[in-house]
Amino acid sequence: MPSNSTLQRQRTLGGMVGIVVLVCGLGYHFFPRLFHAEPVEVARRNVPAAPVAPGNTAAGNVLEDDQLNAGPPLTLAPTAVIAARLAHEHTKLPKQLTPDPPQLRALLERADKALAAGDLTGEPGSAATLFLQAAKDKPDSRRAAQGLIDVRSRLVAQIQRDIALGNAEDANDQLTALQQLPDSADDVAHLQAALKILTEVRPLLAKAAGLLQKGDADQPAGRSALDIYRQVQQIDPQNAVAEQGVLDVQHAVLDRALAAVAQDDFASADKVLAEAQAIRPGSQQVYDVRQRVNDMRATRAGGILDQARSALDGGNLVMAKQLAAQARATWPQLDDLAAFDQQLLSAQLYDSRKPGQVFSDRYVDVTGQSPAMVVIPTGSFLMGAAGDESDRNADEQPQHKVDIARGFAMSRSAITVGQFREFVRESGYVPDSVKRGGASVYDERSGAMHDDGSATWQDDYAGSKAADNLPVVNISWSDAKAYADWLSQRTGKTYRLPSEAEFAYALRGGTTTRYWWGDGTPKGKLENLTGSRDRSPSGRRWNNAFRDYGDGYWGPAPVMSFAPNPFGLYDMGGNVSEWTADCWHDNYIHAPVDGGAWLNPGCSVRVLRGGSWGSSPDQARSAWRQGTDGGLRSGRVGFRVVREL
Repeated sequence: MPSNSTLQRQRTLGGMVGIVVLVCGLGYHFFPRLFHAEPVEVARRNVPAAPVAPGNTAAGNVLEDDQLNAGPPLTLAPTAVIAARLAHEHTKLPKQLTPDPPQLRALLERADKALAAGDLTGEPGSAATLFLQAAKDKPDSRRAAQGLIDVRSRLVAQIQRDIALGNAEDANDQLTALQQLPDSADDVAHLQAALKILTEVRPLLAKAAGLLQKGDADQPAGRSALDIYRQVQQIDPQNAVAEQGVLDVQHAVLDRALAAVAQDDFASADKVLAEAQAIRPGSQQVYDVRQRVNDMRATRAGGILDQARSALDGGNLVMAKQLAAQARATWPQLDDLAAFDQQLLSAQLYDSRKPGQVFSDRYVDVTGQSPAMVVIPTGSFLMGAAGDESDRNADEQPQHKVDIARGFAMSRSAITVGQFREFVRESGYVPDSVKRGGASVYDERSGAMHDDGSATWQDDYAGSKAADNLPVVNISWSDAKAYADWLSQRTGKTYRLPSEAEFAYALRGGTTTRYWWGDGTPKGKLENLTGSRDRSPSGRRWNNAFRDYGDGYWGPAPVMSFAPNPFGLYDMGGNVSEWTADCWHDNYIHAPVDGGAWLNPGCSVRVLRGGSWGSSPDQARSAWRQGTDGGLRSGRVGFRVVREL
């Protein structure tokens, strides 16, 4: 902000500049030829802004004088030049019949000397008196006629200059003398009209300048400088000083807009800019200030958005959202807003991650980390079998739309033996296959599943010791839930079994076909399925299998041995069927449509999803589901987990 002494100097200088502008403006308006300009240009020119009127410092002179083009200075041409031009325009000399006699020539010489000395009127020896006498003595004297034209031109020029300078008294005196000269009626009438207007508007312009200096630029309504300048324009529409005054008022209003921006009051700045635009539509200075205000707003909005990013990085989503809204209100056109909105959405939906991103959570109390998780995008899908889908079951209907409005992450594959072993070792948990004894495993001799009292979670589908990279089988629903709960404790994040809707949505991966890969046998090895080319260790074949398909496995394959589905998940349609959180229901009537689990207190039958290494083709369909007692331990059933975001 400028100091008081600086403001005082600005007020003093502004007052002097205002007087000069007033004088020059009057001359420019009434006598445009003094400035080598045509009157029509005044109406066409967009007069540039003048310096801020002293005392009009609402924004602390925020708008510097050198920021707007003030245009070329207005200068008065010398009186002699103007008089010569006027004399040339009024040259109407008589036809001289006889030469001037010596006595007349002597009189004319005296007149010429008086003209050269500027002694035009008033005294007996003035140029006007002598030339009039010469013209009377010899009416056809061209020299006498030319002298009167020169005197008249000089007088007109002086009167014009006096009016331009606001010197009405001297102009009146000169007009009285001009009236005595021949052929001066038109000039007298024009000058009298100009003098009358000057007399009428001069006090108004002086009052307006005073109000502007006082700070009453456009307020109070009806008694402001702007109101008086408008009054002058009604009296004299082409008044250049009034036009300049209107621009000065607009300049003062624009200062208020910049002051509002400096206080971060952008709503007021917009309002004031609209007021300034109404004062002088299309003004260059309004355009310039608007651009400056926009730049200031963009800069301020950028700073607020940086604070929003910091809040987002710190995990404060509420503050980040509030700051982003503030930045948008400050400058909606800010380029980075769209990108930040996406970041904020990702933070809200995906814990600041992106769909398809793979991550693991580190344990907070011991060394280790969670299984690799894939971020699943939000969306919606039709859950269940379509009415014309072959092999559909009644429990897969009615098909209904489900909205997955919040992102979640799902383990890339089924939980492995090695991962489950870590859980058992670290937690001391006793799985049901150990506590209750046994599981249902594959019997190569009969080609069917049978109960084996000695089989545990550490064994494979056939009851033999399992490798760590195989999906863990022979576990109950409670075992799977216990593992998810343990992950939550270890990571500080929320892990759980997927809802049936989440599993179905993730299994399809955005597809609507019978299987996630299409409607028939896969092209290439995409899943561990029952294929007609597969063989058991003893050479058995599948009775109901995908025609001409073989994946090389009879029983589960190591996880992630095949291709991922469109969401980046492995073994969703094959390898092992998997537990979900839902209780079993015979159909989808009244099923949740928000992706949540469908639960009933005390239920014991849970939903299995996804085909397995021993499932028939119709059981590998994306819509297939099965209800199974939660205590089941089977060599065909495993699980995977979901992490809430």
